[in-house]
Amino acid sequence: MHASLKYAGAFAAVVLVGSLAVAAGPGTETRHDKYTVKVTGGLAFSEFKGYEDWQLVSVSQNNGAFAAILGNPVMIDAFRAGGPGNGKPFPDGAKMAKVHWIPGPSATFPAATVPHSQHDVDFMVKDSKRFADSGGWGYGAFEYDAASDTFRPATTADSPPQANDAKCGFACHTLVKNRDFVFTEYAHR
Repeated sequence: MHASLKYAGAFAAVVLVGSLAVAAGPGTETRHDKYTVKVTGGLAFSEFKGYEDWQLVSVSQNNGAFAAILGNPVMIDAFRAGGPGNGKPFPDGAKMAKVHWIPGPSATFPAATVPHSQHDVDFMVKDSKRFADSGGWGYGAFEYDAASDTFRPATTADSPPQANDAKCGFACHTLVKNRDFVFTEYAHR
């Protein structure tokens, strides 16, 4: 192949790829990645990557929102072993995610109330060394903005108000210190 044709082909490929990136639409290159957000004290959304596929621990409804409480495999195994009622602390590496939605009627079955817009997601991770001064648990609360499809650390201006550090949930969770700071019961299957 002639050298000039070889370079012309490579140039055309670069232009085509660049054109496809532009054609994908404005903002696609800079879309906010939820896994880059973190709370003061170092608890990062990225520590919970894949939470969307974790198993269901339980559900709840409070403050006008529905929630699904999910657990990573370490957390699920601890619940199945009888935790927290068995008196044993949850092991390091146990993680939970609590995803909140604002409820509304189902579009296909109006008698049913279903999750509508996402409100926020809260995280807990057991790391007895890293979070020794908060019962061994680190917490993170992240508010969701549907308009921008982004998350941000919760603040005291949110409802409910949240301190935005890795110990934001500790004061509330001291109510269940005898349950290793975990409110949630593993729902019977």
